[in-house]
Amino acid sequence: MEIAIITGTSSGLGKEFLKQIYDRYSCLDEIWIISRRESKLFDIKKSIEKENGPVIIPMALDLTDEDSCLLLSDKLNRQKPNIRVLINNAGCGVIGDVLDADYKAQANMVDINVRALTVITTLVLKYMKPGKTEGTKTYPFIINVCSIASFAPNPRMSVYCSTKAYVMSYTKALNYELKSRFGKNRINVLAVCPGPMRTEFLEVAGIAPGTSKTFDILPYCIPEKVAQKAVKRAEKGKTVYTPRLLYKIYRIVAKILPHNWIMPVSKT
Repeated sequence: MEIAIITGTSSGLGKEFLKQIYDRYSCLDEIWIISRRESKLFDIKKSIEKENGPVIIPMALDLTDEDSCLLLSDKLNRQKPNIRVLINNAGCGVIGDVLDADYKAQANMVDINVRALTVITTLVLKYMKPGKTEGTKTYPFIINVCSIASFAPNPRMSVYCSTKAYVMSYTKALNYELKSRFGKNRINVLAVCPGPMRTEFLEVAGIAPGTSKTFDILPYCIPEKVAQKAVKRAEKGKTVYTPRLLYKIYRIVAKILPHNWIMPVSKT
């Protein structure tokens, strides 16, 4: 049985990733979609699933909870699927100074953005087989949703940008490991680093118009385009994808200039 797994699928970018995978990989038997909101998952299944396409399997799991991770692990162990695609989209952020922050909200970002992504990837990798190029589609692949916040420290989103820096480093290191072990027939790992998008993320993060000058002036990315291009880059064996020219330039500048120069500009 060949499957794809997508976390954080209840809305926004996760839903767009599901659409892309569903349309591009009709050969899949199932697509497992994971989120805490079960009703949302079934609504999405109803709106996307077609009679002759892959079966969408909603899984209401809290990836910060050990029991949920064990449930997923047991399901994988029982079914032993061939996993073609993993998309780690689940994540969250909160804006504000650490001094004024709730410690539970700060820890929750680490649990979702870092721990959950690491746990899911480690579990799933055991069921991914190195593959060859098939037409324009190269390798089984993993997409980790990162952020432009990973390029340099962002004051007022200190924990969030730090978790995304982890995602970037983890993606590059894991991709190198898999390339070293399997060579050309490998599992590709890509970090997609979008700028702000008009999704539920902004509401959860407490970012409303007027809350942040940076978010008010930055150009926004379109979730549909981000998902579409990220999947294509992953298929081609790329390691990092950054949408929009401005953010590509920012990524380069952040590598060259001292972060003490960047932080006054990146302050949210």
